[in-house]
Amino acid sequence: MANLECVIVTPEKKVLQEPADAVIVPLFDGELGVFPQHAPLIGRLGAGEVRVRSGDDVKRFYVEGGIVEVFGKTVSIITTRAMKGSEIAPDKIHDELGRLATERVVGEESLEKRQHEYHRLKAMLRVARRSHRS
Repeated sequence: MANLECVIVTPEKKVLQEPADAVIVPLFDGELGVFPQHAPLIGRLGAGEVRVRSGDDVKRFYVEGGIVEVFGKTVSIITTRAMKGSEIAPDKIHDELGRLATERVVGEESLEKRQHEYHRLKAMLRVARRSHRS
């Protein structure tokens, strides 16, 4: 029996609002599992996988930054980008990673930008692979 409600929103739309038994979110410095009767908190999201478990069903989403708030029975995820894992095409991510690897980098700022993009694409690829296995 679901004792939580998970809400995922972006500036454009509400991506998800449904009951859940557990919600696992990627923080900027690790992962956080939220279960019923969790203490209230606000955390900074990183890029990665959100898992929403309800019974034996697990829904996977890719999120990119933002915040998570746990208050009462509600887990609110406010992010700049959220995608269903099943809608991410692993082949397209592989192509982007290949393009990124061949791109010339000049200067530290360009290197940091490329590293950020690489980590973002790898996180997206992990979510896509896990979603397509399920």
